Amino acid sequence: MKVIDPAERLLKALGVTEPKEIDLEAIAFDQGAEVRYCNLHGCEADILGFRETAIISVDQSRGHRRKRFSLAHELGHWHYHRGKKLQCRVEEYQPKHKQLAERKANGYAASLLMPHYLIKPRARDHRKLTFNVIEQFAAEFDTSLSATAIRLVEADIWPCMLICHTKQGRKWFTQAPMFHDRWFPQSELDAQSTAFDVVFGRSDGDRFSQVIGADAWFDRAEARQYEIFEQSKKIGDGEALILLTIKDERMVEEEQERSAFGRW
Repeated sequence: MKVIDPAERLLKALGVTEPKEIDLEAIAFDQGAEVRYCNLHGCEADILGFRETAIISVDQSRGHRRKRFSLAHELGHWHYHRGKKLQCRVEEYQPKHKQLAERKANGYAASLLMPHYLIKPRARDHRKLTFNVIEQFAAEFDTSLSATAIRLVEADIWPCMLICHTKQGRKWFTQAPMFHDRWFPQSELDAQSTAFDVVFGRSDGDRFSQVIGADAWFDRAEARQYEIFEQSKKIGDGEALILLTIKDERMVEEEQERSAFGRW
């Protein structure tokens, strides 16, 4: 039995058929939550709820799209954790070791802002995922570049991986399920990667995808057999997003065959 995403179920119940109709303040009101924008210290947003009503406070000093994600995140807490007071430093990507409550609120926020029933039909019109495509979706759904990239990668339409790197090393990564999880990216940047110049301040990023040896990213002997597409984008001082896309389908097919063989 297919599990229906609660955020998408809510949007459909409200008759949302276009990204521009995702009015978070109106959705919060419908769910019994009052939204306040104010100066917060030590957190980006918090929620105080009692029975069927809540007050959501969002730090007004943040950027517009950041505030939208924070509000959607708190609506996730309201859905899953009614009656609790929570303060959040909202991260658009939560690694698996982060507490479950924050990851569930993030998942709800992603579904509320970029529901798959609106994202996937549009995404399938694009042969390949690039930062140009991601920016188009970010503009249409009024979401940040990072949150949009994560949602599109995890939609599992293209064989791609998204990595966030800083000067200190890999910060986090996520990947499409079809990009087999045995391909685990190295924690340090290879000097061959165009991302190296982005992270260390010599470039703002690639306009187009570049071809690079897979062994620049993956510490596996068979990586030397393959090339991948790489595109980097500066998102802050010493911080970059890197989009990796499989160029040779055998890179995935061989992993699927190994997994199938292992089940016998």
